[in-house]
Amino acid sequence: MANDFFDRATISVRAGKGGNGAATFRREKFIPRGGPNGGDGGRGGHVYLVADPELNTLLHFSFERKFAAEAGGHGHKNKMYGAYGADLEVRVPPGTVVRTTIDGVTYEVDLALPGQRLLAARGGKGGLGNVHFTTSTRQAPRIAEYGEPGQDLMIELELKLIADVGLVGFPNAGKSTLLSVISAAQPKIANYPFTTLQPNLGMATVGDYDRFVVADIPGLIEGAHAGVGLGHDFLRHIERTRVIIHVVDAAGVDGRDPLDDFHQINAELRQYRPELADRPQVVALNKLDLPEAQENLERLRRDLPVERADLIPIAAATREGVDLLMRRVAERLRELPTAARPPADDTLPVLEWGLPEVDPNDFAIEREGEHWRVRGVKIERLVAMTNFDQPESVDRVQRVLDAAGISDALLKAGLQEGDTVLVGAQEMLWSDAERFT
Repeated sequence: MANDFFDRATISVRAGKGGNGAATFRREKFIPRGGPNGGDGGRGGHVYLVADPELNTLLHFSFERKFAAEAGGHGHKNKMYGAYGADLEVRVPPGTVVRTTIDGVTYEVDLALPGQRLLAARGGKGGLGNVHFTTSTRQAPRIAEYGEPGQDLMIELELKLIADVGLVGFPNAGKSTLLSVISAAQPKIANYPFTTLQPNLGMATVGDYDRFVVADIPGLIEGAHAGVGLGHDFLRHIERTRVIIHVVDAAGVDGRDPLDDFHQINAELRQYRPELADRPQVVALNKLDLPEAQENLERLRRDLPVERADLIPIAAATREGVDLLMRRVAERLRELPTAARPPADDTLPVLEWGLPEVDPNDFAIEREGEHWRVRGVKIERLVAMTNFDQPESVDRVQRVLDAAGISDALLKAGLQEGDTVLVGAQEMLWSDAERFT
């Protein structure tokens, strides 16, 4: 039997763009030719995924799927730097497996521990102001960089669910039917033992605010604590739940005594792990729509060692009493201290995607349709941060292309007059006279 529960979501994350550098000059009385004083732009905000122990489902991503960090501030005159963009934290439940694809390669990170953080998207660098471009021959550079774009990624989330509420009871007690009426889950339902061979999960909603995960786990039989039947598989999952709904077949349709069923299930829980039998239980006396259940009801109310508020007669097939049952379960969940959940550890190192180390000066040239494509970390970043409306910035790109050997490599590959060269999102036209324009 599969032991893993999964919930899935796909989100997009975009880190903040870096702020633009400033191309400004000193303008002071009696100093008619003040030098450049443009400040740098601020870094764009990073996007982090953070494992939050207060979460146990990816449900909130059905309402919000796009996340963007703040852009960096632009540089100003007087060498004033732009502000850093605020980082953004996107919270996910512990146990979330995170995947993304970058340059055709899929990367995976498991946020298994509360407090773990993944740097999911890196903010762009701030553009340099014109103070950085002064040379002995260029005293008044009219050039400044745009901020670097932040990373923009599609991320798949896959969660190993930990249910808040577990349904326990003998086979055919009505657990699957109950799950089907309190949630959108569609478990197979039939009148024979072990209909549920694999746990089914559903998200139950009570009122406007209470939502919790309910697991219908295979029926428990005598000897389960020792591994009989599906015992160990069942009990490992019950171990994670905070509240138990103990579903009892009050009609005894399989010829068993409902009172004996109740005590036997709790005996199995106690023998496997003593604290399980002491976990908060709400007892659902099911099949109230049958005459036999009506006949047993008074005896069960009298003899079951359960507080009256936690003893709820229901008929799952007709929904009678189900709303009352779910309200009581929600109350019991609210009574539990949140401190019982594992605390977050903010001393854990920040995780990253594990991208291979690449020499930023490396480049590659390939044919892309009728155009040429240049790939490389340094050249793509330079072009993305270049303001092509500034002639000095265009000259700078040309100098870098020549110095890096990219121009010569393009010519050797067959670049011709009038060909288009693509670098990142920028298109440049090759001219033998003016080189790139």
